[in-house]
Amino acid sequence: MNNILLEVNNLSYSVNSSSGRISILKNISFSLERTKVLGIAGESGSGKTTLAKLIAGILPPSAGEIIFDFTGHNQNRKTKKVQLLFQNNGEILNPFRRVCEVVDEAIKISSGIKDAIAKRKELFNLLNFDELLWERKGFELSGGEQQRAALARLLAVEPELLILDEPFSAQDPESQLNFLNLFKDIKNEINITLICIAHNLKILKKLCDEIIIIYKGELVEKGTTEKIFNSPQHPYTKFLLSAENYALSYDELKQGS
Repeated sequence: MNNILLEVNNLSYSVNSSSGRISILKNISFSLERTKVLGIAGESGSGKTTLAKLIAGILPPSAGEIIFDFTGHNQNRKTKKVQLLFQNNGEILNPFRRVCEVVDEAIKISSGIKDAIAKRKELFNLLNFDELLWERKGFELSGGEQQRAALARLLAVEPELLILDEPFSAQDPESQLNFLNLFKDIKNEINITLICIAHNLKILKKLCDEIIIIYKGELVEKGTTEKIFNSPQHPYTKFLLSAENYALSYDELKQGS
């Protein structure tokens, strides 16, 4: 069986503006094996989130192709095999609905079962989501609680590929570590394939099998996590690693901005 779940070939995306056509992504190509974790790193505005939306089918590409090889994929199912966890969990959770209702609805649509309680409990236990919070509405939860509830909503439709868009942003080190371990548990428990977008390369190092580097809309380097960290080739990759180690001079920081 082909072990490649996702192939991205010469993918480009551009938008119209008053000054003409603006290119956001240019000729992006990579592949991702099943159950692997791919990290995507790059500066703000480099096109990382746009790439995630293209893979998730939220945006149509301007050129190139995205090929999936889902296991037993049935076109008649109403669920999507790719799910995207946005930075803003409000795009996934209705703030005025109870969390248990939102998750139950997703389970029923996905599987067709009428009683979703057992499946819901299984998901919430996997995500360490306290039972006391199940009946609360989205706006009554903290940021971390909203993220876990949003994850439950996404996992309820049993995706094969889960994309995490900056899941560690605006978190203190302890929260980052907690969510890092949570994503590892999710991967190990349900054998899901992950794409994780993050600024923090040190976090990606602990989570990912492979990493790609995006710079100004172009893929400038890709390789195993070990290769990226131990033998970076592109100047921008070296810049990112040096910046995280606080090894840059003021002039070098200005050049990379």
